[in-house]
Amino acid sequence: MRRFPLMIGRELRLALRQGMDSLTVVMFFVLAVVLFPFGVGPDPVVLARIAAGVIWVSALLASMLSLERLFQTDFEDGSLELLALSPMMPEAMVLAKVAAHWLTTGLPLIVAAPLLAVLLNMSGDGFLVLIAALALGTPTLSLIGAVGAALILGSRRGGVLLSLVVLPLYIPVLIFGVGAVEGSISGLGVRPHLLILGALFLASVALCPWASAKAIGQALE
Repeated sequence: MRRFPLMIGRELRLALRQGMDSLTVVMFFVLAVVLFPFGVGPDPVVLARIAAGVIWVSALLASMLSLERLFQTDFEDGSLELLALSPMMPEAMVLAKVAAHWLTTGLPLIVAAPLLAVLLNMSGDGFLVLIAALALGTPTLSLIGAVGAALILGSRRGGVLLSLVVLPLYIPVLIFGVGAVEGSISGLGVRPHLLILGALFLASVALCPWASAKAIGQALE
């Protein structure tokens, strides 16, 4: 366990050296949301109705931008094989990489989301729930994405394959994330949606590092 924070620190330092990746994710998120008012018109009623869905879909797509590089860079320079041979458990290594990925991509999306919600005229009742849903949902997206990133190691056109593998698995997170925000705004209740998002997160923490480690082992053989 003492190696776990050191691994997170290593990944954060590498991410800071490649700062454009994190900036690209945030800029894509912002631009994707900003473009919707131009496409559907400036009607505040329409924007308020679609705000939750627009923010969640944009966050989902933005989180995918840096997934391909989650293991690929270390795989290409041989670092991933050394990490696999280290005393650290492969599942812990994967979890550390996912934690660093969320800190550099998911967390900035959560910070930017309320500002974009204001742009889309979202009701103030949904702001806190939006943040809570994203805080539960974005780590799940990173964990599921890690499985896809591990499965495409060494393959050509990995980005296309990654999208095909990951997007269907993202749908439950999207449905309950949007449902939580809309439930808060309409007064129908948010607890069931947040509980399901929490359950998806816990299930992903238990299963995704193991599946990713197995896929990495297969790629290194």
